[in-house]
Amino acid sequence: MTLPVLLFPLFLLSSPGFANKYTVGDEKGWNPGVNYTTWVNKHSPFHIGDWLVFYYQSGMADVVQVDETAYNKCDASHPISNYSKGRSYAFELNHTKRYYFICSYGYCYQGMKVSILAQPLPPPSPPPSGDKSAAIPVAFAQISAAAVAAAAVLSLLF
Repeated sequence: MTLPVLLFPLFLLSSPGFANKYTVGDEKGWNPGVNYTTWVNKHSPFHIGDWLVFYYQSGMADVVQVDETAYNKCDASHPISNYSKGRSYAFELNHTKRYYFICSYGYCYQGMKVSILAQPLPPPSPPPSGDKSAAIPVAFAQISAAAVAAAAVLSLLF
C-alpha cells in the first residue's frame, strides 16, 4: 500500500469541520424546568449545518417543530414535524431561518420550548497582516501536521 493511500483517511479526519453539535438544555436535556432562552443565549450564534440534539424521556416528552404563531400559543395541533419516538432526536439546521420547537405534553406552558435562529456560516478569517510568508491557510497547516504525524507513525511500522 502506498503512502498517499494510507494518508487519505487522515486527510479526511483532519479536514476542518464547520458544524457544531448542541445538546439542547446541555446536561439537563429537553425537560421541564430548564430556561431555554438562557441556553440559546449561552450557545449563540447557531449556523447552517449545526445540529441540535434533544434528549427526553420516552412517553413523557416529545419534540414538535412548529411555526412562530404555534410556538407563541404552545399549539402543537398543526406541527411542521413531530418527533416522539425513542428518547432522543437530532435535527440539522439546514436553512437560514428561525426554527421553533415545543413539547406537546403540556410542558410548553412551563417554558419547554426553544427558538433558534440559524445564520449563514461566517466568512473565513482574513490572513494576518504583516509577514505575507506567514499567511499559510489553517486547513493546509492542519493537513500538513497530520501528514507529518502519519509519516512518523508509518516509519515506525515499516
